[in-house]
Amino acid sequence: MQPFHFNTTPQVIFRPGSAADLASVVVGRCGTRLLLVTDPGLRRLGLCDLALRSLGEAGFFATIFDAVEADPSLNTVLAAVEAGRAAGVTGVIGFGGGSSLDVAKVVALLLGSGEAIDTAWGVGNAKGPRLPLVLVPTTAGTGSEVTPVSIITVGGDEKRGVSSPILLPDVALLDLDLTLGLPAPITAATGVDAMVHAIEAYASKNANNNPLSKMLARQALQLLGANIEAAVFDGLNRDARGAMLLGSMLAGQAFANSPVAAVHALAYPIGGIFHVPHGLSNALILPHVLRFNAPDAAGLYAEIAVDVFPALAEERDVQRRCAAFIEGLSVLSQRLGLQTTLREVGIGEADLPRMAKDAMKQTRLLVNNPREVTEADALAIYRAAW
Repeated sequence: MQPFHFNTTPQVIFRPGSAADLASVVVGRCGTRLLLVTDPGLRRLGLCDLALRSLGEAGFFATIFDAVEADPSLNTVLAAVEAGRAAGVTGVIGFGGGSSLDVAKVVALLLGSGEAIDTAWGVGNAKGPRLPLVLVPTTAGTGSEVTPVSIITVGGDEKRGVSSPILLPDVALLDLDLTLGLPAPITAATGVDAMVHAIEAYASKNANNNPLSKMLARQALQLLGANIEAAVFDGLNRDARGAMLLGSMLAGQAFANSPVAAVHALAYPIGGIFHVPHGLSNALILPHVLRFNAPDAAGLYAEIAVDVFPALAEERDVQRRCAAFIEGLSVLSQRLGLQTTLREVGIGEADLPRMAKDAMKQTRLLVNNPREVTEADALAIYRAAW
């Protein structure tokens, strides 16, 4: 068996209502002066209120940084660092979607180590230490609470990543109550995002693709495939919401150790240039990348097809099952109400060459793809998606 390593968040707590008892999680871990990183939408909705009340009643002092935007910028990260430094914080809490969690991870690193962000970009370059860190996801999609990666937008539309086990939090707190009533379009896009994580982790060409990641990816796809429509169309379905949150976390554990590939590489220019939400960017490109990969990955896709669509177990031919899997994912996006073409999100045909050129910058992802992707291939994929 091929050697591998597997890193994940040391403690995962999956309990409805647990955010309202956040103080019991951070006590003894994070000191008494906390920086809570979130976004303005969650503050307006009051999703942080019970957690903040728990902290206040237990004697913690919380500084709130609620300026995180979608595709968070480097300026946002630096502003959060300054807020934390000014308050003399001893621990960081990320509360929200993937953007807030990604910012919280880098902020904890920069506050704890004093290192410059420019020395941390890339894989394994962050030295640490970081401040104590607790992450509380409010969407079922990114799995950021169990990944060692933070993606930040720099220079306007370029996305760069910090990847290091140092970024894994001390605790991931999964409270399905925080996801109840999440709007259907966000539920759909983030749910497909989680499925992409599992699919790409399973088929990753990375040398660290391993049995644990494969097992987690398949369990994630079973949970996500069986529950995504119920979660989208019945936002208060607690069983479906819990399954999606758990599935997203399992997919995060999988791709944290067996990294994602061309779907994400080609999705980044869609989000970076045109500000399309990350989950939707992945959904738009997913079936077209899988069709491109099929000559080299049909067997892998056929294996996981039955996890998402159990009825495909009746199809014994690998090529036909693979094709049915890819078509099924495309139809699923339509059923969930997602846009399915690049033109629907405002991307012009003349924009495609620039996107293909930008996608090729994502070398850390493209090397994991089951099939080599050239700039010409990327352009062809974008044209198929347009």
